[in-house]
Amino acid sequence: MKSLAPGFLIATPQLHDENFSKTVVLMLEHSDEGSMGLVINRTAPLTFRDLGKSQSLKVAASRRDDALLHGGPVEPFRGFVLHDSTSVEERNELFPGVFLSVTSDALSPLLLDESVHLRFLLGYAGWGPGQIESEMKQGSWLFTEADPSVVLHQEPEKIWEQVIKSMGIDPGWVVPAGGV
Repeated sequence: MKSLAPGFLIATPQLHDENFSKTVVLMLEHSDEGSMGLVINRTAPLTFRDLGKSQSLKVAASRRDDALLHGGPVEPFRGFVLHDSTSVEERNELFPGVFLSVTSDALSPLLLDESVHLRFLLGYAGWGPGQIESEMKQGSWLFTEADPSVVLHQEPEKIWEQVIKSMGIDPGWVVPAGGV
């Protein structure tokens, strides 16, 4: 089995799960035991200012009003940080230029460093053994290689369309089964 991680899973209209409508998932793990990823294009009604207050963390003024993201429906109070900083010790490189951190020790300096590009995601998406492969066979998901610039630099609401276009697909042609 070819690993889908790291890569993008792109939800198609055939996926009738409101948690994933028009989402792009950055896959973190994919094996015979199951899969895990982070939805990178769904904003939460919370900001870094809210996060700073709730966790007693200082936040750089330039990012206080930036939205947090819904990373997925599983454990929605668990935080994940995607970033491009090599200066924090607790980090795992997902692919060149993009790291994942999950501790408050890593988060604190990242929130203050205005030169760092980062996304804070609440929750994650998870699938049991063989589930994602089955959903892909049903046409619920498309797959493409992950693009670091999309993960950290694109406006979340534009990611789904941009990734679809990068695959050479006109988003207008991606319609639910059965047409209009």
